[in-house]
Amino acid sequence: MVQDVMKKFHEAAVSPRAQMDKYMAEGKKIVLTAPVYTPEELIHSMGFVPMGAWGADMELNRSKEYFPAFLCSIVQSILELGIKGAYKGASAIVIPSLCDTLKTLGENWKYAVDDIKFIPMTYPQNRKPDYGIAFTKAGYERVIRDLEALGGKYDPAALAESIRVYNRHNAVMRQLDETLAVHPEITAAERSDIFKSAYFMTKEEHTALVEEFLAELGEAGEEKIGIVVSGILTDAPQLNEIFDEFGMHIVADDVAAQSRQYRTDAPEMDDPLQALAVKFANMDNCSVLYNVKKPRVQWIVDTAKARGAKGVVVVMTKFCDPEEFDYVMIKKACEKADLPLALVEVDRQMVHFEQVRTNLETFRDMLTM
Repeated sequence: MVQDVMKKFHEAAVSPRAQMDKYMAEGKKIVLTAPVYTPEELIHSMGFVPMGAWGADMELNRSKEYFPAFLCSIVQSILELGIKGAYKGASAIVIPSLCDTLKTLGENWKYAVDDIKFIPMTYPQNRKPDYGIAFTKAGYERVIRDLEALGGKYDPAALAESIRVYNRHNAVMRQLDETLAVHPEITAAERSDIFKSAYFMTKEEHTALVEEFLAELGEAGEEKIGIVVSGILTDAPQLNEIFDEFGMHIVADDVAAQSRQYRTDAPEMDDPLQALAVKFANMDNCSVLYNVKKPRVQWIVDTAKARGAKGVVVVMTKFCDPEEFDYVMIKKACEKADLPLALVEVDRQMVHFEQVRTNLETFRDMLTM
């Protein structure tokens, strides 16, 4: 039954610590992966379980000793959880360098959470030229050395197999995205659980569960108001409750923590580490991936039209500079395409969502006029 599978997704999404304890009880070592685009295939191939560290909705206290108040609350809450011991038992955390705030997270982590090793992954901004690919590959080699110091073993054959595991998961998540577009009976909250749970389960387990879910889906339910959602993170329960309350159906997402993760596969190559670097070079349509042409903007418009969306909702994480820079271009592109657009702001400390509710209620009324 679909609801039985959904229950498993929900349990994993809301109880990452239970998942972590389960894997450690099996004798497995955990390596935390901070946003965005950590080389999970590499971590997986070296015998570790990669687990997402995207923070949590919570009050920030200790992290304010290390960060000014105007920095992204996702990053601040990751450090807050680390200081409070929520990740206790993890062997390391891999933190990429794709925005200024993430760079400061790594340096602060070394002093604030000294029992969990910080492993940097330094990505180039100019990732597509040969020299950019070589730089990325050198960054992965640095990660390999750090993981070997924790007991991991690098084997090109094992990496090639992990790439196959992750490419299969990417494919099933892309299939999921396309299928959910025509199944409005799956709520925004349930959709969020499916995507969020992927960070806390091995990819083999999550792939099997998504395939089971897709096989169990019946006929589509009653049509709702189709929207495209864009942003870094949209997992706040109150936000998804509002989408569901107002009959909004997410037909596609441009969310860093959701579909953006699964658009690009690593190619088959003789050198799997090179393939992983080429994968990063091929990634695009994201606020934290440099591209002067900003194809992400047109991608949102084209996807909204292709999926029959009535409008676009940008969920802006407060103080996220890359997203804020892109918003102006997204707004202009939507206006040019005569595509209604709404902007709502969220952060990890939000308790009251009345302003979000008012904005989305007004947007709903505009779309149904």
